[in-house]
Amino acid sequence: MLRFSPTPTIRFTCAPEDEGVIAPPVPAKSYLPDWFRKLPAVDPDAESRSDSGLTVKRCLPFLDAMTTGWLLTLPASLRLEISDEGARVDAAWEFDRPLVANHAMHQVKGNPMGQRPPCKFLNYWTISTPVGWSCLFVNPLNRPNGLFEVVAGVVDTDTYRSPIHFPFFATGPDGLHIIEKGSPIVQVIPFRRQTTELAAEISAERPDEAAVRTKILRNTRASEGWYRLFARAKR
Repeated sequence: MLRFSPTPTIRFTCAPEDEGVIAPPVPAKSYLPDWFRKLPAVDPDAESRSDSGLTVKRCLPFLDAMTTGWLLTLPASLRLEISDEGARVDAAWEFDRPLVANHAMHQVKGNPMGQRPPCKFLNYWTISTPVGWSCLFVNPLNRPNGLFEVVAGVVDTDTYRSPIHFPFFATGPDGLHIIEKGSPIVQVIPFRRQTTELAAEISAERPDEAAVRTKILRNTRASEGWYRLFARAKR
């Protein structure tokens, strides 16, 4: 008898008392920023230029990055006050759970953010993946918000089944900023771990590789939808 493996599933669970109260995770493809939704596929002024006028709305790599995985969102509305040119960050909220905590400066001494203090978003969702799967946590891709930047990390969520908190730096200008409940704070990208590392070969291309590269480049330039069809066919 043939047996089919169930579809690999990522699970987000919370405490029973939090269900229906804290903002839930959402598929990244269902949460596109307003600026992207309003962007036309083709610039209406394209006729005045020599190029096609296509915008990133027709760029599949850009869209695939934006829509891959899931978004964890802010559990409740948050007030973030940035002062002293970013050297001080104060957070406040009217909620019965803490939303932001601090890391010590010595933990990131010499980092490129300078005197901006390391903070962390407190998360109340536990993430579970099948055996052999981990999750990459990154700042929401292609969704710059101008207020904070989450530090990227990888967690083996098949064994570590407890809420994961997300370090971040406040990057916004001095002032009081409101981040609404449900705003995306981190993108979750599940991936299957490999038992062996991918070997690397670094060399000049062979003639047949050069021919493939040229063919792909010419097809991409000739038809805006070629990469989409080619990539989907390969998948």
